[in-house]
Amino acid sequence: MNELRWQMALVILTLGAISLGLISMFYSLGTLYGIPTATLALMIVAVAGGLPLILQILLKLFKGEFGADFLAAIAIITAVYLGEYMAANLIVLMLAGGQVFESYAVRRASSVLLALADRMPSTAHRKVGEEIEEIPLMNIKVGDLIVIYPHEVAPVDGVVVEGRGSMDESYLTGEPYGVAKVPGTMVISGAQNNIVLLIIKAVSLPQDSRYSNIMKVMEDAEQRRPTLRRLGDQIGAIFTPFALIIAFAAWYFTDDSVRFLAVLVIATPCPLLIAIPITIISAISLASSRGIIIKDPVLLERLPTCRTAIFDKTGTLTYGQPELVDITTVKGFDKNEVLQLAASLERYSKHPLAIAILNAGKKAKLDYLEMERVSEPPGMGLTGETADKMIQITDRKHLAKNLPNQVKKLSKMKPGLECLVVIDNKLAATFQFRDTLRVEGTSFINHLSPMHHFSKTMIVSGDRAEEVEYLAKQLGIHETYASQTPEQKVAIVQAETLKNPTLYIGDGINDAPALLTATVGIAFGQTSSVTAEAGGAVIFESSLAKVDELLHISDAMRRIALQSALGGMLLSIIGMGFAAAGYIPPVAGALIQEGIDVLAILNALRLSLQPNIQAHIKEPKD
Repeated sequence: MNELRWQMALVILTLGAISLGLISMFYSLGTLYGIPTATLALMIVAVAGGLPLILQILLKLFKGEFGADFLAAIAIITAVYLGEYMAANLIVLMLAGGQVFESYAVRRASSVLLALADRMPSTAHRKVGEEIEEIPLMNIKVGDLIVIYPHEVAPVDGVVVEGRGSMDESYLTGEPYGVAKVPGTMVISGAQNNIVLLIIKAVSLPQDSRYSNIMKVMEDAEQRRPTLRRLGDQIGAIFTPFALIIAFAAWYFTDDSVRFLAVLVIATPCPLLIAIPITIISAISLASSRGIIIKDPVLLERLPTCRTAIFDKTGTLTYGQPELVDITTVKGFDKNEVLQLAASLERYSKHPLAIAILNAGKKAKLDYLEMERVSEPPGMGLTGETADKMIQITDRKHLAKNLPNQVKKLSKMKPGLECLVVIDNKLAATFQFRDTLRVEGTSFINHLSPMHHFSKTMIVSGDRAEEVEYLAKQLGIHETYASQTPEQKVAIVQAETLKNPTLYIGDGINDAPALLTATVGIAFGQTSSVTAEAGGAVIFESSLAKVDELLHISDAMRRIALQSALGGMLLSIIGMGFAAAGYIPPVAGALIQEGIDVLAILNALRLSLQPNIQAHIKEPKD
């Protein structure tokens, strides 16, 4: 913030000095110490404002970062040496104004972070005995009883201990409906309570909560300020020596040092210094507004170069929300009754299999039953009671451990996912599931080659071969790797990256190493903060359409950046020719360069001012 204030102050001082210089052309403003007042103001601002900018550029040069702004430093020094203080001030205005513009754009790109920060409460209501006290958010401890009043936002992750209601989790999960909350169910920090007071027991500290993890990802995106100018430096590495040659040639053949300065002034590559960073920032801002957080700006340059797409399966190509495809009941149990009891219990769970069971219950038009004493200890399954029955939803491992006498009733395990329904400590049914392919999946995969020039697609998954091959056949993907450990995934990605730049998309913790290994890693960030930290970009609304939007945003960013840079350079080269011929003096050259800058910046802003980027994949018609 202090740096931004200094930049803005420098812009204001420079504009003031330039204004005095322009006024002095028509009216006498007197002298000070024998020097015209306007000239003295221009001298002071040129030296005081130009020196810090020159030092920044020289510091970069000492670090081996030879950038396009090197020309600007030479131009300022030459202008002061030759007494062309107006021209020096105009160059200082270009550089300082560009930095202010960039700082503003960075703040705009972080508007999603600011919105998240404003949403979170700064205090919480803690229940101690029969008293309720208001405490700072960071004073919450694990095990504290936190009261969430109607329409308040949950300040921490917790388990409901008192109250029956619902919460809106759409801000975090994208699900547009209220999620039922009863004693035993989880509450996600950042979720908004509806109309019933709830009391939860905190299960994590505020800084470790789900909402805080999202904030950390967003803060990381802001801290990685998009100062990437690699494209600009590549162009500048060619343009800077060319401009210097033209400037020295004009000086040598005419013996006029002012022409040297005029060429440098009009050659000052502000389209590279300003337009390219603004294009990158505009892309980050546009992506943020669509729920895509760019953590590493390098991703925007690398993404259009990727030729191999590698996908995790569950939660990436599929919804991670399997469909119930078969119910095998044990003798003595009715299929609809078991499904009704399971659905009545699963409506209090956020497990992926719960949605499949609920959907099956709705399809069968079954009414929900009231449940009591609902609990879901991690890894232990879900339990609850009706008026006359105890229901447990578990798996084979826990059935063998807790009710070994029921194992003999199990049928042979089939490909896919399953869960077991136990009623009054007796195995009642086996539910068989298949993960559902994303509706846009086939269109997205078919779209990668013709539109984005991918030559190879692969599935690398930790799931069983039967499930991976079943999905790959649906998508038309011919190369698959199943039952892969995180280490094996890394080895596969490394091998593929040696052949061609790779794009890896995943959502689980076991995907994090592969995300870091690939040329570009994109994380679906709803399920794992670890994965979100590893990805160069994080998509919170898990959707392949969002990936396609990011691909199109990166393509547009590169195209517009090149337009701004090359177009600005072409206009500058034309101006340099006129300056070398003596038709454009330094001050006029600076003003012309300002006009070129405006055109380049307006073109760069097209990406954020007219965000017509959208996914080009189509969902299948019903």
